[in-house]
Amino acid sequence: MDRERTAPVPTRRRLLKGAALATVPYTLLSGTRAAAQVRAVDYPAAEWQPASASNYSRSSRPTAYPVDYVVVHVTQETYADALSIFRDPEKQVSAHYVVRSSDGHVAQCVREADIAWHAGNWDYNTRSIGIEHEGWVDRPEYFTNALYEQSARLTAAICTAYGIPKDRTHIIAHHEVPGSDHTDPGPFWDWTRYIRLVNFA
Repeated sequence: MDRERTAPVPTRRRLLKGAALATVPYTLLSGTRAAAQVRAVDYPAAEWQPASASNYSRSSRPTAYPVDYVVVHVTQETYADALSIFRDPEKQVSAHYVVRSSDGHVAQCVREADIAWHAGNWDYNTRSIGIEHEGWVDRPEYFTNALYEQSARLTAAICTAYGIPKDRTHIIAHHEVPGSDHTDPGPFWDWTRYIRLVNFA
């Protein structure tokens, strides 16, 4: 193909338009992209499903607080109901992420920089990322391969981002949080498998 013949010849109007755009502040031109970045999720594979602003505390972690733990939860609700609860400003509860049982789909509800109200212990809330898993503690059929695998990838990414060791001292159950009255993720959660998946993710 004859490139020179098909290439557009710059007109005076096009040159003037380009010069005018060059004088526009970059922030105005990039405003759309900047807004998109603000709404972007922390974990690229997640879908943004925001919790009510009444159900978490804004922060600037890890500057304000170090992030030392990942806390593993089980919803005791369906995936859809868990998201609905986090959107309800009366509930006063949230988690950073929810993982769906059927396919391991991940929703992010609270930014990692902010403090989700998930652990029942303010100190642990400030220093942890909370991951809810769809299911019930006494119904192991909800702990599917997809749920384990996608959650492990998420946890591995969080640990890498914050320098958290990928072990049972730092990836803990909700019931292991001091003062917790919860039992999740319960006796059917396969910790050996999960930690192995996290380390191989």
